[in-house]
Amino acid sequence: MCGIAGTYLWPDGGPLTDRLTDTLAHRGPDGAGRHAHRAGTGDVHLGHRRLSIIDLSETGAQPMVSAGLAITYNGELYNAPDLRRELESSGVRFRGTSDTEVVLEAFRRWGTDCLPRLRGMFAFGIFDERTGELTLVRDQLGIKPLFVVRRGNATVFSSELKALASELDGLTVDDGALVASLLYYWVPDQRCAFREAEKLAPGSWLRLRPDGTSERGVYWDIKEVANEAQHLPPLDLGEVIADSTRAHLLSDVPVATFLSGGLDSSYLTALAARFQPGISAYTIGFRAEDAKFEAMPDDLKYARIVAQKFGVDLHEIEIAPQVLDLLPKMTYHLDEPIGDPAAINTYLICMAAREAGVKVMLSGMGADELFAGYRKHFANLLALRYQQVPGLVRRPVETVVGRLPVATAKRGYRSVRFAKRFLSFAELPEETAFRRSYTMYDRAELIDLVNPDLLETVDDVLTEHADTYHDNALADHVNRMCLADARLFLPGLNLTYTDRSSMAASTEVRVPFVDVEVVKAAFRIAGKDKIAGRQGKAALKKAATSILPKEIVYRPKGLFSAPLRAWMSRDLAPLVREVVNEGLLVSSGFLQKEALQRLVAQDAAGQQDRSKELWHVLTLEYWLRGATAADRPRELASKP
Repeated sequence: MCGIAGTYLWPDGGPLTDRLTDTLAHRGPDGAGRHAHRAGTGDVHLGHRRLSIIDLSETGAQPMVSAGLAITYNGELYNAPDLRRELESSGVRFRGTSDTEVVLEAFRRWGTDCLPRLRGMFAFGIFDERTGELTLVRDQLGIKPLFVVRRGNATVFSSELKALASELDGLTVDDGALVASLLYYWVPDQRCAFREAEKLAPGSWLRLRPDGTSERGVYWDIKEVANEAQHLPPLDLGEVIADSTRAHLLSDVPVATFLSGGLDSSYLTALAARFQPGISAYTIGFRAEDAKFEAMPDDLKYARIVAQKFGVDLHEIEIAPQVLDLLPKMTYHLDEPIGDPAAINTYLICMAAREAGVKVMLSGMGADELFAGYRKHFANLLALRYQQVPGLVRRPVETVVGRLPVATAKRGYRSVRFAKRFLSFAELPEETAFRRSYTMYDRAELIDLVNPDLLETVDDVLTEHADTYHDNALADHVNRMCLADARLFLPGLNLTYTDRSSMAASTEVRVPFVDVEVVKAAFRIAGKDKIAGRQGKAALKKAATSILPKEIVYRPKGLFSAPLRAWMSRDLAPLVREVVNEGLLVSSGFLQKEALQRLVAQDAAGQQDRSKELWHVLTLEYWLRGATAADRPRELASKP
């Protein structure tokens, strides 16, 4: 895993590329390089920062150049051995053992037709010295990032937005992206925090030509994959996941796993331990005085059970971070305003692993989205039944729940919080209910929160993904929810914070569930087999029972999050008061002070849980301070 950057027909592109790659040093502390070549009347410069995982020798160094093609590549290709054998059989001779060289030779032989054949996570730029064309590519599911800025005929690209923001003048904050981040607590892939920048879409490529023209293509579309898969018979899910896990263990350096003790991480860890006995795993726990505010299950207990059963070397980390120090650091590394505190957990786990000499981690990310494991999935099915209950019965229930506290000064009440959240969308139409189940505010709340001049922007944000739930041919409610999550929630939030948080610690995180073959298998499963009765991820649980004990498979679902209410009431309380009363969000007029004060009051009274909203306000405040500073985020660049 690495950091890539480059320029195409950009004035002074060489020095700029060097500065971009310097900003990406945390993504690749093991080496750096730049390749330059003429492209029409200008130049192309490909920059690279290397994290050595496959082929640790110089034959794996980048940018890699071979017979007229040059590549700067960030990723892992899990079917590289198969493609290598196929290419060798046709006469290709390889110099080293890296997957980068496999991608280079596959592109030489098949051009963009090779892209659907690549099984892995990747973003790369590949330059053809003969034609002067530069092709930029992003993987099928958006696991790895690629940001692009185009000005006239010139283009600059980078693995991270912060590199572009720190070096390019004229980037302006996109109010629509910030409003979207308030709604979702992340910026959807179709938007970017700076108006002049874009994220290359998952499963797509962009080709730049020396005459100033360009061409775009889509080589893999999860919507079409899901539409086709639903008509095919189910596969042996256990075999598909085992095959993906085995492939994701390909490495020339040690590999470890995240192990929360939940189903997904336990399943992957158990499979990984079969293929690599004695593998290490890392798990986190919270201080008792913090965990009680979230009513969290004892994840450590379950992680220890899995570790003992499968001979795993378990490393336990207690999360008691200096959150005031970590908040600005994580905001810098996340690139855009993202309000999920799980980014801190990921960073701390990866830091602990890196200090122990581990560069590669496996994560269970993606299983909830593809196999209907979130509570919102079951809650939306339950809402359809709730709407059939007579209003005379519903009204008293809603009144009682509305009066219950979500927390007291001593502890949190998770079930009450879930009940209130459920009632906020339970009577809405199917599609609207699903959207409301994963957004932070309804329209009235969002309008109340932001500057009145942004009313049109609010409505644009609220409607831009309105068709995502219905613009497909899937036959059932559950798979429509899974597809929407895989298109929006997974790349926009979970894969984004996983990439940035892990790379901030110079660690690669691999996601075996977010694999093209697992995705195809997931949408061959009917929704009724994903949620059976009250059991979410029923098909995955059935597969996992072949290896995991039932107490792990059917344990209460945990949360990969953080004790926000404890942090808000203690560590972050002074900062919340400062930001709400005199922060940049308020002084700039973007957010309304009175609305923020109401959020604080509701949270303090314990009647509503506003900790996530307030945490995101803090992340947005720090992001905006960096984005509007005279020197952009350069001041933080020395603090990886």
